[in-house]
Amino acid sequence: MGSFFSYLFESSAITLLVLLMLSIYFVTTFWVFLARHYVLVARISSETKSLRALYTSNSELINSTSLLYPYIARVSIPNEAILKAASLDAVRASTKGLTSLSVIASTSPFIGLFGTVIGILETFSKLGTQTSASLSVVAPAISEALIATAAGIAVAIFAYTFHLLLKRKAYELSSLLSSQSEVILSKLKEKRQ
Repeated sequence: MGSFFSYLFESSAITLLVLLMLSIYFVTTFWVFLARHYVLVARISSETKSLRALYTSNSELINSTSLLYPYIARVSIPNEAILKAASLDAVRASTKGLTSLSVIASTSPFIGLFGTVIGILETFSKLGTQTSASLSVVAPAISEALIATAAGIAVAIFAYTFHLLLKRKAYELSSLLSSQSEVILSKLKEKRQ
């Protein structure tokens, strides 16, 4: 652990900036994932109960906890356009932050690589002032420079994984809302006949 702190103290401002940015990315990744995951899981649970209630009852009314309910309550007779707009709005509101996970996943390896390049450039500039450069001098300096790349890749792995998990949950929510819309429209059609 002492070598990590010595690395930080000996690093340039650009390398420290890169590591700070990757740290912010890392915290943001977990914050977005935990916040959105909690919201999506709660909404999926609510919509699953609402869909089950629609299947088992003769009424075309949905559960008041459903995301579709506020939209349907405003109109006298629900139609396909209202239900589709409600579904899209609910999914959009539930998936805020996915774009930031995508941006973090795609840019963090490049930020880490930038830090590594700067670290290697600094190493070679220091080595240029010395009369001899052996592997025992070059290897530790280059391995320290590679820390930024490793950090960038680690952040990207988490961001990409979390993005895919949340995207799958958003698809599940969208499917539940679409199913409810279809059941509501079907029951309304039956009622008219």
